[in-house]
Amino acid sequence: MDFELTAEQRRLRKEVISFAQKELGREAAADDHDARFPAEDWRRCAEFGVLGWPVPEEYGGRGLDPLTTMVALEALGYGCRDNGLVFAINNHLWGCAIHVLLHGTEEQKQRYLPSLCAGTLIGAQALSEPEAGSDLLGLTTTARRDGDGYRLHGTKCFISNGPVADVFVTLARTGDEGRAQNQLSAFIVTSDMPGVVKKCELPKMGLRTTPMGVVEFDGTPVSADNLLGREGAGYSVFTSSIEWERSFMFASQVGAMERLLETSVRHANSRHQFGRPIGAFQAVSHPIADMKIRLELARMLLYRVGWLKREGRLALLEATMAKIFISESLVQTAMGAVEVHGARGYLTDDGIERELRDALGGPIYAGTNAVQRGILAELLGVRGALSGGGAQ
Repeated sequence: MDFELTAEQRRLRKEVISFAQKELGREAAADDHDARFPAEDWRRCAEFGVLGWPVPEEYGGRGLDPLTTMVALEALGYGCRDNGLVFAINNHLWGCAIHVLLHGTEEQKQRYLPSLCAGTLIGAQALSEPEAGSDLLGLTTTARRDGDGYRLHGTKCFISNGPVADVFVTLARTGDEGRAQNQLSAFIVTSDMPGVVKKCELPKMGLRTTPMGVVEFDGTPVSADNLLGREGAGYSVFTSSIEWERSFMFASQVGAMERLLETSVRHANSRHQFGRPIGAFQAVSHPIADMKIRLELARMLLYRVGWLKREGRLALLEATMAKIFISESLVQTAMGAVEVHGARGYLTDDGIERELRDALGGPIYAGTNAVQRGILAELLGVRGALSGGGAQ
């Protein structure tokens, strides 16, 4: 495997960074303070083609291959200082659009993907519930047969993009007998359907420009045409996209790690104490060296997954490792950046503390790292590795 980027990938990376630095995150600090979704930046991203990077051109997308998509997302994370906006984009792509692309009928793809790529529809994934998060088989939201369709009843929470979303890829229970994995079905639910109630927005520590909320389905009528896959295939629909969510969603974090590294190097060289740059002290220079090590290892893991998906190969083990390592590495790098900047890192003016707040969500969303380690151990052949719990 050759990790060197092609000329086209290098050109795209340069274009994405230039676009993100010039056009995005101008009001990032204010939007973060007010927990405001940056609708204008979302529109700019749609016009630039970000929302359709992995979607084929026939459905309104850019048609980038998986590895090139990762390179573009990494560049977006590097160039855009509004991590919440980037997180909203990732939820839109990997929580919604990818499910429609991989499992939708031709009619569903034609109906939803062009608008999702154009940004006129915002996508979200309605999965977690008040009493079920990592325990996918413990979901209690039901979809009972009603004539030719279904009626949805239940509450979904911790839905990133939820308060502004138009399309929810939703998992619900359609049976009570047989194998647990066959009792769930996936649906495309739109916010304008009767009985869809966006109950509240949930305040958060970080990623505050990605709105998170609670959605209730109160007898929502859903046509059988909105089934994603066949009835009873919901578990496989969601698990088949795990590789995409666990790795592609974290590509932008690798870009953020590089941005924080460069910011820390500049500060270490420009800030003087005791008559010399603070970078001359090992207490400052060594943590910066560790930032670089984490960055390069994270990028290798990331590109490995992108290459495997481009080749049409399974990457569950590699994607799980990428999710764990990249999310925890970003937290360590963001904490290191705060420490390198000292008092300035703790203040809100320079935005370093915001980077740390945003990073802390990574080990939690897309499956907690405690659960991911159990999955990884099981993939390595450790019997009963998941029985110890750790789900949240």
